[in-house]
Amino acid sequence: MNIGGYEIYCITTSQFALDGGAMFGIIPKTLWEKQAQADESNRISMVTRSMLLVGHGRIIIIDTGIGDKWTEKFRSIYKIDSGIFNLETELKKFGFSPLDITDVLCTHLHFDHIGGNTKFVNGKSEPVFPHAVYWMQKENFALANSPGQKDQGSFRPSDWSVLRKNNMIRIVNGKDKFLPNIDILLTYGHTTGMMHPIIRDNLKSIIYGADLFPLAAHIPVPWVMAYDNLPVQSVKEKKKLLPELVKNETIVFFEHDPRIQAGTIGFDGRNYNLKNSVKINE
Repeated sequence: MNIGGYEIYCITTSQFALDGGAMFGIIPKTLWEKQAQADESNRISMVTRSMLLVGHGRIIIIDTGIGDKWTEKFRSIYKIDSGIFNLETELKKFGFSPLDITDVLCTHLHFDHIGGNTKFVNGKSEPVFPHAVYWMQKENFALANSPGQKDQGSFRPSDWSVLRKNNMIRIVNGKDKFLPNIDILLTYGHTTGMMHPIIRDNLKSIIYGADLFPLAAHIPVPWVMAYDNLPVQSVKEKKKLLPELVKNETIVFFEHDPRIQAGTIGFDGRNYNLKNSVKINE
């Protein structure tokens, strides 16, 4: 898929699972389980999915997944599996390696989105992408380095401390454009200053859903996560954004959906839902 002068690829980096009730907030299990089957521990299957952009003299990866720095206990809790999908093998499918990446765009600093920024080598943290600039939003970076009780479990300094030490981080202020042909939408319901890259040209547009639309099942307005810091704000942000996505037939990229890479959204006069699924890698 080519949009805005970028060849766009879908990179699945791991499989994992989270509590279904937390993923769907106030939505009853009798409804959400029709969209995502729960296991014996009430967890639903998910993936970490990154977007790879090649063009304008850059090779950009948007979010890096959950990474591979976890203890066996942590892997068991979140059912993390990088045996079928992982960052290096997926990049290799398209002829790239971590050494080729010029830019890493971090939508926000939760561990399941930037855990792949770094790796442990002989017990020490090292950048996975040694030649890249890592772009992070100012407000979210500040929150990650001084989180509240609800936030602190989601942020892991090992995902960025060595990058800061090596001067590889570039801080984005507001919605300032920092990469060619990529606009930024900021949302605040899930976490402060979450960046949603938007790539567009005269024919098509695609937006990175991040954790505003983690699964296709989260398209309907009230379907928001209990993980969101401000669920009411998430609802407001979706109500404002969804009509634009429908009008412009914008493709939404789903970072955590195990079955659907991306899709366009329809409105039936009452509800917003997935209209057409879109395969990125075709």
